[in-house]
Amino acid sequence: MSTTLEWRIEPSWPAPPRVRALCTTRGGGVSTGPFAGLNLADHVGDEPSLVAQNRALLRARLGLCTEPHWLRQVHSCRVADAVREPRDCRADAVIAMGPREVCAVLTADCLPLLLCDAAGTRVAAVHAGWRGLAKGIIEATIARLAVPPRAILCWLGPAIGPQVFEVGAEVRARFLAQGDEDTKAAFVPAPGDKWLANLYALARERLRACGVDRVWGGEFCTYSDPERFFSYRRDKITGRMASLIWIDPDAGRR
Repeated sequence: MSTTLEWRIEPSWPAPPRVRALCTTRGGGVSTGPFAGLNLADHVGDEPSLVAQNRALLRARLGLCTEPHWLRQVHSCRVADAVREPRDCRADAVIAMGPREVCAVLTADCLPLLLCDAAGTRVAAVHAGWRGLAKGIIEATIARLAVPPRAILCWLGPAIGPQVFEVGAEVRARFLAQGDEDTKAAFVPAPGDKWLANLYALARERLRACGVDRVWGGEFCTYSDPERFFSYRRDKITGRMASLIWIDPDAGRR
């Protein structure tokens, strides 16, 4: 079980001490109305000055010297390099092979994944809605990390839960065409030729197929917890949480 501390959730996973990771909640920010709280997205209609204040609060609370590597997420399978590519580039995952570059993704129902290697030398943040999962964003990120899959640790952050994530038959068909028997178990029939999809199970299957079996998290539901989480499916006009991971070379020295 991961630990919730006021405005953030810290993963309970055996990552190396120099790897820092967390997901924000909607608590502790200055945005108002449908974005009330710690909205960190500047593309959802929130007042830009309030988003800037929220991002400044985040940096101060975490003691960050630089701005996180925010992405322009487009439900793709493109992976950005935090050192070589500019912030706000079009991608749905970002990797860092060294210290202090903060990888970040924004979500409000889609699944955020945080990954690191057991040596604490490289990290990644992934934005995975059903489209990204189907396009192979997890596989692309693991390939870019360029370490043996069994050396990778993964934490699944807050996403819409399997009891409420309704999709059409065409979404299920797309995954069944790509998967195996385990894929069928990730979909439960719902009224009106709909299906309830389990993003966590679909992601775990993709990770397992890649050889990654050290996986934690997956106990959340953004839709069902309005006090802690933004949810696009629930509210349509809403903010975004951030999932962040980086290598802190000074960890343990403070």
